[in-house]
Amino acid sequence: MLKTRIIPTLLFKGVGLVKGRAFDSGRRVGAALQSIRVYNLREVDELVFLDIAATPAGGRPNFREIDELADNCFMPMTVGGGVKSVEDIRDLLAVGADKVAINTAAVETPELIRHGAAEFGAQCIVVSIDVKRRADGTPEVVTRCGQNRTGRDPVAWAQEMERLGAGEILLTSVERDGTMSGYDVDLVRDVAAAVSIPVIASGGCGSYRHMADVLSGTRAGAVAAASIFHFTEQTPREAKRYLAERGFRVRL
Repeated sequence: MLKTRIIPTLLFKGVGLVKGRAFDSGRRVGAALQSIRVYNLREVDELVFLDIAATPAGGRPNFREIDELADNCFMPMTVGGGVKSVEDIRDLLAVGADKVAINTAAVETPELIRHGAAEFGAQCIVVSIDVKRRADGTPEVVTRCGQNRTGRDPVAWAQEMERLGAGEILLTSVERDGTMSGYDVDLVRDVAAAVSIPVIASGGCGSYRHMADVLSGTRAGAVAAASIFHFTEQTPREAKRYLAERGFRVRL
């Protein structure tokens, strides 16, 4: 059985890291390179780095920035933001990304997932699925940093992405993002039960207990978190110890 991963998420915008609530990421929280150096010392399993300004601005990934960060990152790093083509995937892997996260382009050009997986392997392709709930409570896939509604059901969309070759799903609740009120366990449960590839639960983590709740209540293979590590004294190392004490298999 694979061990559960604890994955800090870094949101990059302009020249530094940001964090907010419900994808309204206006608060500066530091420099990317400094954060990566800290995480190098904190027994982090993996890192997710998302350039949240690239897609809304119509830009490509910042390959020079990623190159510098990857040179200083001693853990696997998933990079997303602005990825639109197989060439973007190739260039990100060439400068040091271990995996590439694709969100908006997966919806607008689904065959990109097939082509990317065929050329580089499914293990490199992470489909990022952002979800908002409608007024009636049903979940809907959204793109472009939560601005565009797609009408797609996240369970069916995750299954389609797996069929096209995705190796992993990064599943984020927009409403829970930055609230530190806990993951959307129902959403994670439904999506993780419908696919055989790993699902990373994201959005809402505010405590180690929240991690335990989503892991015990779903088939999620990993938990991603940002605010808990930016704004509290809680750390990935202590999170793993907490989970290990409760019977979860983690890398210690």
